[in-house]
Amino acid sequence: MVDTFEYGSPDADIVLIQPVDEYELSSIENEVNEIIRLSNKDFRLIAVKIENWNRDLSPWKAKAVFGKEDFGDGAKETLDRILKLCTDKDKQYIIGGYSLAGLFSLWASYQTDTFKAVASASPSMWFPGFIAYMKDNEIKTDAVYLSLGDKEMNTRNPVMATVGDCINGAYEYLKEKGLDVFLEWNKGNHFKDADIRTAKAFSWALERMVEK
Repeated sequence: MVDTFEYGSPDADIVLIQPVDEYELSSIENEVNEIIRLSNKDFRLIAVKIENWNRDLSPWKAKAVFGKEDFGDGAKETLDRILKLCTDKDKQYIIGGYSLAGLFSLWASYQTDTFKAVASASPSMWFPGFIAYMKDNEIKTDAVYLSLGDKEMNTRNPVMATVGDCINGAYEYLKEKGLDVFLEWNKGNHFKDADIRTAKAFSWALERMVEK
């Protein structure tokens, strides 16, 4: 069972899938309005509520990087639930999210070709082993948006401080693979304008969709 919240046009041919937590739900209407402002395409957005962020969005287990909570390996189960929302073959699906949900969305594009684009805003690219995973596996989407705040690397946490190098490396690697990939730098740290950054990510991905 998965809790979902829907926005936009119910009959749209393009469906945005976004894993969210309770905090993001409080600002998602602002995000939706910003997507509408930035894009000229009709869309339906399905927000999928995540109960345990570190467990349900992590592709594999890893030791805690901040705080005391380790990362689980619940991403596969979460993706299985999300894919049940993406069974209409007449629709085009984009997956995206912020922070660990952005990383999950990128990981999901290595598991299935369901998603035509990935909207990964300020993703947790520092996640242990993820860059190596990208290089050892084949991505199954056509377009990837990446973004990061220009102050996100300014942290005393040695793992999280690598996020700038990691996202630059991911961008260069995907570009070399011939993907339609874009990296945008935003002003501020990780906690600034998450809804606006996510809206920009989805808007970019929307523009990549082919009109039916």
